[in-house]
Amino acid sequence: MIPRYTRPEMGRIWSDQNKFQQWLEVELAASEALAELGVVPDEAARLLRAHAGFDVGRILEIEKEVRHDVIAFTTAVAESMAAAGHADASRWLHYGLTSNDVVDSAQALLLQQTSAILLRGLEGLRSALKRRALEFQRTVQIGRTHGVHAEPITFGLKFAIWYEEAGRDLARVRAAAEGLRVGKISGAVGTFAHIGPEVEERICARLNLAPAPVASQVIQRDLHAAFVSALALAAALCEKIALEVRHLQRTEVREAEEYFARGQKGSSAMPHKRNPVTSEQICGLARVVRANAQAAFENVALWHERDISHSSVERVILPDSTILTDYLIEKTTQLVDKLLVYPERMRRNLEMTRGLVFSGQLLQDLAAAGMLREQAYRVVQAHAMRAWEEEGDFRAAIEADPEIRAALAPEQIAKAFSLERQLRNVDKIFERVFG
Repeated sequence: MIPRYTRPEMGRIWSDQNKFQQWLEVELAASEALAELGVVPDEAARLLRAHAGFDVGRILEIEKEVRHDVIAFTTAVAESMAAAGHADASRWLHYGLTSNDVVDSAQALLLQQTSAILLRGLEGLRSALKRRALEFQRTVQIGRTHGVHAEPITFGLKFAIWYEEAGRDLARVRAAAEGLRVGKISGAVGTFAHIGPEVEERICARLNLAPAPVASQVIQRDLHAAFVSALALAAALCEKIALEVRHLQRTEVREAEEYFARGQKGSSAMPHKRNPVTSEQICGLARVVRANAQAAFENVALWHERDISHSSVERVILPDSTILTDYLIEKTTQLVDKLLVYPERMRRNLEMTRGLVFSGQLLQDLAAAGMLREQAYRVVQAHAMRAWEEEGDFRAAIEADPEIRAALAPEQIAKAFSLERQLRNVDKIFERVFG
C-alpha cells in the first residue's frame, strides 16, 4: 500500500498562484512605503493596492516572449491596472526596484509559510514520541550494539532518544527559518543606488521581515543552505526511526512492526508477507533531502554580486525539500503512533542467550570482590564463548564455577544477573528528558 500525502498545504504554498501573490505583496509594500516618504503619489499607491492583480496564465504567456519572469509579472500586473481604468498608476509599480528585490523578499515570505507547517509537524512528532516513550518506559528489551545483543534497555529509551533529537531538530528549523526572515530592497548590487535603507526598512516592516544588514543583488545563500541542512537533519531523524523499525520487524526479531491494515497486501507472490514499506519509503526519501542540502551548499558561492546559477537549483530544492520533509514528518508520526509492539517477544529475545547479556556486570562484580580484572575477564569470557558456540546456559555455568563461587556468594551472583539492577536508573533518565 502506498502511503498518501494528506497535507496539501505545502504544495499550495509553492504554487505559481501563491508565488506571484507574494511578489505582488512585495511590490505593493514598496509602493506604500515610498508613498509614505512622498516618492510615490498616495493615490497611485492606493489604486495599486485596490486594483493590482494578475492571471498566472497571462504571466506565463508573456514570459514565453520576453524570457524574464519578473518582467512578465510586472507587465501582467500593469495590464490589470489598465483593465481597471488606472493605467497611469501602474508606472509607480516596481519603482526603484530590481528583480531580486522582489524575488528574494517574496521567497522569504514563502519560506516563512513553509516553516510554520514544518514546525507544527515536528511538534506533533515529538508529542507522539513522548506518548510512546512513557508507554514503554519500563518495557524491557535487549540493547544491541553492532546488531549483536549487548545489555538490557527499555523500549521507551529509544523513544526518549528520538524525542530529544526531535527537539533539537525543532530548534534548528526554527533558528534557520528565523535566519531567513529577511528581505532586501537594496538594488542591483546592494548599494541602495535608487532608494535608501530607510525605504527598505519600511518595506520589510510591512512584510514582517527584517532587512538584510548587507546584501549584493541577492540575500546571501548560506542562510538557505542552513535551512535545507536543518531539513536534512530532520529527515535523518525520520530515517533513523524508520530504520530501527525495519530491523525490529525482521522475522528473526519481530519485536515491533508497522501497522498492517485489514485488507493490506504485502506481496503479489507471497501472501504471508508484512513488509515495512512505509519505513523503507522514509529511508529512501530522506536521501533526497540530504542530496538537496549538498546542492544548497553549492549555491553559496556566486560570481561577484550575483549570477543565476543558484536560481534554477532553488526552484527545485526548496519546494522539494520542504514538501518532502513535511511528508517524512507526517509519515514518521503515523509510524510511531500506530507502531505494533510485542513486549513478550522482546523478553524472549533478551533471554535467548541465557544470561550472556549480564557478562559485563559479572566482570565488574568479580573485580570489586578482589579478582584481578584480567583474570575475571578471562574466566567470564571463557564461559561466554562456550555458551555462545554451544547455545548453553551461561548463568548455570557461572553458578557452577568454583573460581567464581570462591569470589562471589550465591546472592551476589544472583544480583549480577538482576534486570532491576541494570535498569535502576531508567526513571532518572526519563526525568532528565521529560522533567
